[in-house]
Amino acid sequence: MVYVGIPKGQADQEEEVLKTIQDGDSDELTIKRFTESREKPGALWHIYAAKDTEKIREFLKKVAEEQGQENPVDHDPIHDQSWYLDRPLRKRLHQEYGVQGWAIVQFLGDVVFIPAGAPHQASTRGMQWPDCLGSPWSMWLMLVSSLQVHNLYSCIKVAEDFVSPEHVKHCFWLTQEFRYLSHTHTNHEDKLQVKNVIYHAVKDAVGILRANESSLSRP
Repeated sequence: MVYVGIPKGQADQEEEVLKTIQDGDSDELTIKRFTESREKPGALWHIYAAKDTEKIREFLKKVAEEQGQENPVDHDPIHDQSWYLDRPLRKRLHQEYGVQGWAIVQFLGDVVFIPAGAPHQASTRGMQWPDCLGSPWSMWLMLVSSLQVHNLYSCIKVAEDFVSPEHVKHCFWLTQEFRYLSHTHTNHEDKLQVKNVIYHAVKDAVGILRANESSLSRP
């Protein structure tokens, strides 16, 4: 979080932000960072385990049906980023499906790592600048399992993407999910390019080994 803009002379907004943090199920230490240490909160994250993705998807479809909304087969309630799980919905998700996430308030200067394939949502306001393209772990490129954005203070976040060998399988999994989205959907295109990532990673590794082959073969 590189910038958080707080309007001067608007105490009512500070109270609203505090209520949002509290309603977001944040812990006491986090709340004290705002109320006592006077740190600047830029975003409120709710992050869920990747293994709970299907349960969250099923829950959102259920809620949509209750509200009389359609669930087209070529759309996805998570990848569409059409939902924000407020406190009542998070409570229902926990009670009905046993799914509970983690609430993290990102203050100015904080870094948040999103686990590979983990559904998440953030309360922010303002610009969000991803640093690079092509990885499934960007904060807001819609290449991860993301829910909708809700507002806190104005802020600027810089997202750095990376691919870890341990979670390459999530790339294939997400690529398969995107194939079933409509042709007009933002995520229908293969933005992950996971095969290219693997190819160039292996190519570089082999190149380094060959360049140092003589030293490696010494007893």
